Amino acid sequence: MKSRNLTVVMAFTAALLGSSALVAPAFADGVVTIYSADGLHDGNGSWYETEFAAFTKATGITVQYIEGGSGGVVERVAKEKSNPQADVLVTLPPFIQRAAADGLLQDFKPQGSDQIDGGTDKYRPLVNNYMNFIYNASALSEAPKSYNDLLDPKFKGKIQYSTPGQAGDGTAVMLEIIHAFGGEDAGFEFMKKLQDNNVGPSASTGKLTALVNKGELHVANGDLQMNLSQMADNPNIKVFWPAGPDGTRSTFALPYEIGLVTGAPNSDNGKKLIEFLLSKEAQSTVSSVALGLPARKDVKPDDANFAKAQEAMKGVTIWAPNWDDALTKLPDYVKKWNEATGS
Repeated sequence: MKSRNLTVVMAFTAALLGSSALVAPAFADGVVTIYSADGLHDGNGSWYETEFAAFTKATGITVQYIEGGSGGVVERVAKEKSNPQADVLVTLPPFIQRAAADGLLQDFKPQGSDQIDGGTDKYRPLVNNYMNFIYNASALSEAPKSYNDLLDPKFKGKIQYSTPGQAGDGTAVMLEIIHAFGGEDAGFEFMKKLQDNNVGPSASTGKLTALVNKGELHVANGDLQMNLSQMADNPNIKVFWPAGPDGTRSTFALPYEIGLVTGAPNSDNGKKLIEFLLSKEAQSTVSSVALGLPARKDVKPDDANFAKAQEAMKGVTIWAPNWDDALTKLPDYVKKWNEATGS
């Protein structure tokens, strides 16, 4: 998730109405602009594509979609603060907390909020998700069992993870390693050692999947929803969670969170899109189409993809970061990571 470069992926009205008109400007009536971390728009027939099309059909409102890294989309909203272009923001912790703390999100309580745990008046979980790693099952007979296994010289130039502080998934790797090693000093010392095998920084997590699938990399980071949805096009990848020094394999929730941008040029349309994506109908397809986990408590998936996600996480301990604390410490963590890795 999380390529830093922002890309306009598509607008849906022209396709639905058979029009060859150009994408409408952000301030036009009948348009809503969403800036989103990547991962929910992977492949043909993605969850975003399906739901945006349904939204346009139901409302006549064009969805203008711009994709970027978890940190990158927040940076763009911040740069546009005096002249907002986006109506809706979707990104990961701790960047959604940063957006809220910096006044980039306005209060909005969507319909059905009582069925969604977590979040605040400024943002809510949209799709639940977890951090993980991936490996090339063609090149490796089994997943690395522990973090220390990743220090083996055979992985030199074959490991890459996305950049902490830029990519949500890369930031998650840093937080997970600190947790697994029992503290900052031991965590950053491990990342210093890992740098001998690491290819180098990557602003994008999503792009690492193809590199692992082709065998250019053997191990990379990712997140469960994105990687499960990529497996059809990348058959060599498998997900795994390495154990820390105490033998525990662990992870934490890394949900896509959604909020209404302060000063949104099409605020009413933004509210409509948020409520549409959080509706029971849209949430009912999160696992079957997006291979994520629904945010609503009243949606109980029973599809094969939900079962696949549950099976993948067997034996993995789930812990919960303090995201406000993580946001406060993030600048210092990124500085320490840069010093440890020479990045």
